[in-house]
Amino acid sequence: MSWLNEHILTVLILLPLAGVGFLLAARSLGNEFLKRGAFLITVLEFLLSLILFTGFEATAKFQFTEQTVWIPAWGINYSVGVDGISLFLILLTTFLMPIAVLASWKSVEKSVTSFFVSLLIMESAMVGVFSALDLFFFYIFWEAILIPMYFLIGVWGSKKRIYAAIKYVLFTMVGSLFMLVGILYLYSQTTAQLGAASLAYEDMSRLVLSSGIQYWLFLAFALSFAIKIPLFPFHTWLPDAHTEAPTAGSIILAGVLLKMGGYGFLRFCVPLFPLGMKEFIPLIITLAVVGIIYGALMALVQPDLKRLVAFSSVSHLGFVVLGIFALTSRSVTGSVIQMVNHGLATGALFLMVGMLYERRHTRMIADFGGLAKSLPRFSVVFLIVVLASAGLPGLNGFVGEFLILSGSYEPHPAAVVISALGIILAAVYLFWMVERVFFGPVSEENSGLKDLMSREWLAIVPMIVMMVWLGIYPKPFLDKIEPSVDKLVKDFNTAISETENTPIVLNRESFEEVNE
Repeated sequence: MSWLNEHILTVLILLPLAGVGFLLAARSLGNEFLKRGAFLITVLEFLLSLILFTGFEATAKFQFTEQTVWIPAWGINYSVGVDGISLFLILLTTFLMPIAVLASWKSVEKSVTSFFVSLLIMESAMVGVFSALDLFFFYIFWEAILIPMYFLIGVWGSKKRIYAAIKYVLFTMVGSLFMLVGILYLYSQTTAQLGAASLAYEDMSRLVLSSGIQYWLFLAFALSFAIKIPLFPFHTWLPDAHTEAPTAGSIILAGVLLKMGGYGFLRFCVPLFPLGMKEFIPLIITLAVVGIIYGALMALVQPDLKRLVAFSSVSHLGFVVLGIFALTSRSVTGSVIQMVNHGLATGALFLMVGMLYERRHTRMIADFGGLAKSLPRFSVVFLIVVLASAGLPGLNGFVGEFLILSGSYEPHPAAVVISALGIILAAVYLFWMVERVFFGPVSEENSGLKDLMSREWLAIVPMIVMMVWLGIYPKPFLDKIEPSVDKLVKDFNTAISETENTPIVLNRESFEEVNE
């Protein structure tokens, strides 16, 4: 057991890949066997990931760390670890993956092996992104997610799946290329300043960079993260990807992949480029507020259920960006917990929209009506998820938004006041959608639909439980997040105050003089 604790992150990265080998070897045993196999693998992955939660100490240091020299001549090491910022994003990943498998049980009938292989490869890469402490491996994992998601959308998606898949890849790859240039520059600076090439996150954090360099590096990294989260106006790929993706793809896209952008801001932009971060805070907060209102207004007029939920993601994730760039301990803590909350609530919305599509083969709001009579249990569960997404006190959505807005008010009161309108608009478009779908007269097409089945209960009940737990008693989660966030904000403020009065060191010689 001690060995497992010491190598748990490596196990979590490699187990889905081992599952890929198992599914490929067992593909002749039939689709039902493959589905059960994929489900058991993802459940085992989640159960093992709970070791992170139970063994994580409420401190700011990286824990469960592992490091192995990989290519010493290039300064590349396999290095992984988690802190309070990454912990719950890994747990969110492993929690949602079995649900994504269950969501695909009936809807995926072609190339079943390839579908679940794609899901498992994505799970491995997502855990890698949130745990990598070497920028080489971080970038490899970041890019590796592109391929399986491209196929999930392009092969198993809806009518415009090829267009949506290509658009997703092009947007993401453009941002990733800029980040790659930034990583290569930092790599060159480790040789110049530290005397040895390195891609280790710890070494990158020791570099001393001029304000001008930090501005450009911030832009290089921030563009990639802004596209991924996505921040207005880089959001245009998201509604198409969500609309055309299969249900499992939408759950993982909304639940995990978009959070990679927020995580990137917190892991790299804040600690590595504080001067660049400070310079762009007004612009990014303005874009976040615009995204909150724009996303809500666009959701208000969508005729398609999936596009409505997709634009709601643009709006809700604007709050995450606002909290990150407000850079108070409370607002950043709210952003971290809100990334988890959004993954649960929006993932559940996509799951239930997928259930409706399996029954009616349409996502158009006008095709529904009166479902509360024909699907009473489904309607109650759907309403709970809507209330969580709308931020009702007692459910998870309220906690994150409250922390973000209260923590952001002192430094940016105008932004908070305007952003609060997004919460009101969210209630409008969500409850108007509920009114049109679940109430009113029942058409013949909607009268004979089956209510929730056992497999669907198995998928949605854990999500409801987590929404209630996080809404009523978030303390166990916040206690583990806050120390890492406090250190992050403190280090940022220290770096800003020091550079305002201290000359910037530009080369190795002057760097050594300062150390002496």
